[in-house]
Amino acid sequence: MRVSILGNGLTSLALAQMLANEGIRIDIFSNKRIIKYKRIQTLGISKTNIDFFNQNVLNIKKLLWNINKIEIFTENLHDEKVIDFEDHDKNLFSIVRNSDLYKTLNDNLKRNKLVKFKEKVNSFNLIKEDYKLIFNCDYDHPITKNFFYKKLDKDYNSLAYVTTFKHKKLSNNHSASQIFTKQGPLAFLPISSSETSVVYSVKGKKNINLGELIKKYNKKYKILSINNFFCFELKSSNLRSYYYQNVIAFGDMLHRLHPLAGQGFNMTIRDIKEIYKLINFKKEHGLDLDVSIAKDFERNTKNKNFLFSNGIDLIYEFFNFESKFKNDKLSKSIQFLGKNKTMNKFLKSFADKGLSI
Repeated sequence: MRVSILGNGLTSLALAQMLANEGIRIDIFSNKRIIKYKRIQTLGISKTNIDFFNQNVLNIKKLLWNINKIEIFTENLHDEKVIDFEDHDKNLFSIVRNSDLYKTLNDNLKRNKLVKFKEKVNSFNLIKEDYKLIFNCDYDHPITKNFFYKKLDKDYNSLAYVTTFKHKKLSNNHSASQIFTKQGPLAFLPISSSETSVVYSVKGKKNINLGELIKKYNKKYKILSINNFFCFELKSSNLRSYYYQNVIAFGDMLHRLHPLAGQGFNMTIRDIKEIYKLINFKKEHGLDLDVSIAKDFERNTKNKNFLFSNGIDLIYEFFNFESKFKNDKLSKSIQFLGKNKTMNKFLKSFADKGLSI
């Protein structure tokens, strides 16, 4: 079987690596350029997804910095925790630099005889005839503009600021924290014993002094230097139709999320896992790997992805509502629920495995 993948971002390369591991030939269509991710860009990947990635995509243990505790705060409760998640027996999730993951995947695929990188082809008919399946991860491709434009969009009227800072070495820098400030959620995500990444989603679309805000909310680190930051507009979306004929939309094209829970790439890995399951089911039953995979993929994932992404949006809207009031009753109620072992376990499972229905 031969399939094609449009685009050469992280999603495309991770999907290609999984397919190549299954003995499938892949042509990756792109502009033949290496994407240069900024060193300050990081991804959080949940424990379950890391296990799948290491076993069925590529072993990336050497690239990871493990997180075993997550602490949630709100300004309404000052320094008092609202919820914390901890598991002494295993890591909750891991942080990896986008640039490191991209280089590792790209280098590995370049050496794989089943994979060919080809120059981008804009004609739908040209590639439609040559492949059983086409995975579209390219926002700018004519296929996207013609067949994957119907979606549910939401503009948060916010900017996400991303950077990293160096600090004095901490022997146990494995605890992440998120503060729901009056201006929006701010996350501190350790990358190493001496470096931590920051994602700050700020309401409105005007420039801020990120360095000063980091220093204001930092209660843990002795900061040595803060890198330059970049920012992007925050929007969420859910695609109405996952496929057209033999073309499957994939990655952020299917679902974009607010970054407060770090679930964007985790949802993509879960989608890769679903494609993996469908391929192996077909193989085990002697069935062709054909367009039915597209239909099964949409049926198995669309509703779950929609509900999960709306769950993340609900969390954002709750804390956004909470931040508008000076009293701490809402925060105290969440704090009470967070201490409930059953609720705490459910929330950890929701973040780790997504929605199971």
